Amino acid sequence: QVQLVESGGGLVQPGGSLRLSCAASGIIFRVFVMGWYRQAPGKQRELVATITTGGNTNYVDEMKGRFTISRDNAKNTVYLQMNSLKPEDTAVYYCNAKSPLIRQLDYWGQGTQVTVSS
Repeated sequence: QVQLVESGGGLVQPGGSLRLSCAASGIIFRVFVMGWYRQAPGKQRELVATITTGGNTNYVDEMKGRFTISRDNAKNTVYLQMNSLKPEDTAVYYCNAKSPLIRQLDYWGQGTQVTVSS
């Protein structure tokens, strides 16, 4: 059974930082492309960042320089370091695991709430 379990969300003031974690089980973690997505109230889910099996990263422009995605294959965990947070970053953040070879292997976590507010 595949599980992606996010943690690290919470309430933070504008300009603050949070580090999200996503622990994966039931998959061969190192062969999956991992990603973070987010969904704000009333909006569609959107990409935040991805990291390939080789460690190459990709970010949406508005997150560049503020967010950093990383992975630890030994711990089956992907991280999202978020700095200089803004109120518009408020959303539920979701972890995603996607096989680069088999399209059907596409898994999601349950999400973790991030609220940026003073």
